[in-house]
Amino acid sequence: MAPEAPANAHGLAGIARLLAAIAVALSLAPLDAFAARRARSHSQPPPDPIFSRHLPYPELELPLQIIGAQYAPVAWTDITGWKEDDHLAAYKTFRDSCKPIAAQTKPPSESKALGTSLRDPCRVARGLELSDGAKAKAFFEEYFLPLRISRLGEPEGFVTGYYEPIVDGSRTENEVYKVPVYRRPSNLFVRGTTQNSAGLPNGGKVFRKIGRRKLVPYYDRAEIEDGAIEGRGLEICWLKDQTDLLFSQIQGSARVSLDDGSTVRINYDAHNGYPYTPVGRILIERNIIPKDQMSMQKIREWMTANPDGANELRRQNRSYVFFREVNLSDKDEAVGAQGVPLTPGRSIAVDKALHVYGTPFFIEGELPIETEISKTPFRRLMIAQDTGSAIVGPARADLYLGAGAEAGKTAGRFRHNMRFVMLLPKGLDPSARGRKMPIPDARPSEKIAKLFPQVDPLKDPKNAAPAAATQPPTAASAQAAVAKPVPLPAARPNDVKPVSETPRQRHSRRVRHRP
Repeated sequence: MAPEAPANAHGLAGIARLLAAIAVALSLAPLDAFAARRARSHSQPPPDPIFSRHLPYPELELPLQIIGAQYAPVAWTDITGWKEDDHLAAYKTFRDSCKPIAAQTKPPSESKALGTSLRDPCRVARGLELSDGAKAKAFFEEYFLPLRISRLGEPEGFVTGYYEPIVDGSRTENEVYKVPVYRRPSNLFVRGTTQNSAGLPNGGKVFRKIGRRKLVPYYDRAEIEDGAIEGRGLEICWLKDQTDLLFSQIQGSARVSLDDGSTVRINYDAHNGYPYTPVGRILIERNIIPKDQMSMQKIREWMTANPDGANELRRQNRSYVFFREVNLSDKDEAVGAQGVPLTPGRSIAVDKALHVYGTPFFIEGELPIETEISKTPFRRLMIAQDTGSAIVGPARADLYLGAGAEAGKTAGRFRHNMRFVMLLPKGLDPSARGRKMPIPDARPSEKIAKLFPQVDPLKDPKNAAPAAATQPPTAASAQAAVAKPVPLPAARPNDVKPVSETPRQRHSRRVRHRP
């Protein structure tokens, strides 16, 4: 019997090892299945990133974004008047703007849609001395893309005209010349600037420093005209009347023909911080001048005939402009906000919050150039070189027409809708950059759309309260219309007997456990 004991022991040990192996295999089976599924998933090709969706969608930078604007590419052949324009004249004006652009080494301080994209075509233009219109046209078509642009929801843009007045003046105050032209006061303060800054912003808050720390709003037009800053040596020269000064401030520059035969050139330098109020609009609202007859010449004529009314009307515009004297000859044109001389008939003022100086715009439409009722075709490539506080919007331009009374009469008639085409540098091709944008999900089928109709909660009659129909909508009523009123619970019936408060007898059931 003794020899059989080891044999039985070995047999039991082998059975135990077999059972352990089976247990391990069974425990690893789910892991193997998971690994197999994972391997199969990796063996399949990855989904196309264009059609894959991650919720929420990633925030990607748009190819081109101009606030409040709508824009679409257009072919050169579809631009009315593009072939007939004098492209060489536009090219020369563009090269003037390119001098400061090509010299830039740092990105602009303000973020704009075009950014620094004008550097490349400008550096090419600085090296091309073109003398042929066809070559100038080819230059624009090679380095730019046409983009029709307008304010969101509007098919056209809007243009006005401006010019450089020529007014009489004197270096000294006398009985004829007694209206001062002020330079920027030393107590005028704009955050982020110093007294050495040339040309302060034409918008934003402006303060008057009292002592070292106290800041208050600066004087308005009425206070300044009444002598708030006189006697401080701020006078550049003196003019005949306040109307000459007002028009010089509206235009942003002037040529002052002095009584000694010389000329003083003055340019915008700062303002007092109040928004510009057009005096022409006030005359229209008061039914003094019809809207279809409004012009700067009409305003001047009315002010000359009504000196007391002119004084009150002028003070409705609380904005006031301060000038600086510039070293220009009689033959030089006025200098725009970009810092380059303007070109009559080719320079425009634009919204500097949206656009970059030097951007070409092709403007097309009809303007009253010869007379007040004429409709002269205007189809011309213009260059953005200036700005103004009243020039706001993506398709808004002020056309510079030169200096003198005749230019002023023509500019004063411009208040017309026109079509705008912005020339976009090819480095910002929206079509190429737009290919990286994710495609929106497919719309649901017609069957699914019928199952889940989209209803505006504010227009759903089921959610509208009867009493609210006769009252004007408010924020509170709109919010109440969206959510339906919650019903109150029904009252308890009277015939239901109350539940007895007698404690119920508790019954316990004994559970027997089998041994």
